[in-house]
Amino acid sequence: MTKPFILALMGAAALGGCTTTARQGPVDVTRYHLGQPMERTTISLEPMSGAVQVNPEYQSYAGAVQAELERLGYVRAETPTSSGYIAGISFTQTSKGFIKDRPPVTIGLGGGSFSGGGRRGGGGVGIGGDVAFGVGGKTREVKTSELWVQLRRRANDSVIWEGRAQTQALGVENAQPGATAQRLARALFKDFPGESGVTITVK
Repeated sequence: MTKPFILALMGAAALGGCTTTARQGPVDVTRYHLGQPMERTTISLEPMSGAVQVNPEYQSYAGAVQAELERLGYVRAETPTSSGYIAGISFTQTSKGFIKDRPPVTIGLGGGSFSGGGRRGGGGVGIGGDVAFGVGGKTREVKTSELWVQLRRRANDSVIWEGRAQTQALGVENAQPGATAQRLARALFKDFPGESGVTITVK
């Protein structure tokens, strides 16, 4: 392999490493409600019973849900027991396996032919064919993240609205809890309360 060709390979690999591609899928959202007016009142947030632990990851999802509820006009109660509504929050993140990235750069080599002669006669050698190979690419994990929220009346613990939002991301770096929680919460409360029983896709 000649030196110029080695330098060309190194340059192509560096170029491929600088290329970024979106690795997050759309968000699928389904909501259910009774079609009744929902007054904008005080609200408290809590994990659904037995569903999640109160840890930093939960705080990311709770913070994202709270921000969306405040945008809609709900006010967080000063004490959890004094709120008009309760927002129950659950989230999951599961692995769906691994896939191999397509190499960002492909290099092809083509062959030709050569013939020549000497004093004692002529001869020829034919070389033909193509070689193509990729530079770069790696194995990434596919992560599925889901957010589930229920709004309940504190007075009788009846569910008045609930929704689920789910998305997939390629690579752990694209499924970080903070950013994922915000994407899911924004999609979940888009056009609140939404059409009951209908699944929409939010890009």
